[in-house]
Amino acid sequence: MGLRAAQYAAASVVLGLPAFMLYSGAVFGGQAPGWARPVVGGGAAALLLLSAAALALQTGMMAGALDQALNPEALGFVIGGTSLGAAYAVRAGASLLLVLTVLVLRPGRGLWSVAAVLGLIVAASFAWTGHGAATEGAGRWVHLTADILHVVAALIWIGAVFAFAVLATRRIEEDAASQAALATALGGFARVGTLCVTALLVTGLINSVFLVSVEQVFSLGATPYGRLLAAKLAAFVAMLGLAALHRFRSTPALERGEGGMAGLRLSLGAELVLGLLILALVGAMGMLAPPASL
Repeated sequence: MGLRAAQYAAASVVLGLPAFMLYSGAVFGGQAPGWARPVVGGGAAALLLLSAAALALQTGMMAGALDQALNPEALGFVIGGTSLGAAYAVRAGASLLLVLTVLVLRPGRGLWSVAAVLGLIVAASFAWTGHGAATEGAGRWVHLTADILHVVAALIWIGAVFAFAVLATRRIEEDAASQAALATALGGFARVGTLCVTALLVTGLINSVFLVSVEQVFSLGATPYGRLLAAKLAAFVAMLGLAALHRFRSTPALERGEGGMAGLRLSLGAELVLGLLILALVGAMGMLAPPASL
């Protein structure tokens, strides 16, 4: 559970930060902040190690002995013979390519575009190791597609919150230009954020159709999966509230030069913590049988 949640957190940087640089690049005058490139590279390196660890652990569990986790023959069987192993291998491969890309390419649209594409591959790999890939029948591809879009939207949103939190922690109280750039970025994210929220709501409903039977909607609290789902929804609603606060209060205040950086830092930090909590809950939910399968 913890290993899966840590992979989600690293993936939010791997996909969310390059995406943020692409749709917010104009805010920085075409010059990305110096911390962006090493953070993406560090996130990719962490994801590579975490994915490799998850693959090894899965191999050991399937072999019935952890000392077989690094056995080449056993690893080859898991990668070539199971969709779970293949997904881990794809995730690790995409992470390795991103590490190399960060080392080779200079910061710019080329780097961020390649990184975003690799981040999308990483996001899709999570759906292949989740409940969406286990669905059978006519609805398999509907569920899997919805699951992929759900993960992509979540990682882009949380990655953006991470970027805003980093920008807000820098000493910009006396720098009107930096405050204006942050306000512009916050305002510009409104469109992307709206798309992410819409995608999360629509795909979340689709996933619920497959994972939660209609008869069990009002008794979700009776199952561990249902309780985690309720906690996830509560955290999501709280993130929406903080996002609205940033959009309709903090951003206009910055644009008017009224300050409020301390409050903005606090609310962005809270939103980031909630986002990481959701990723941890999703990691735990992925280990449980959904109500519809009981």
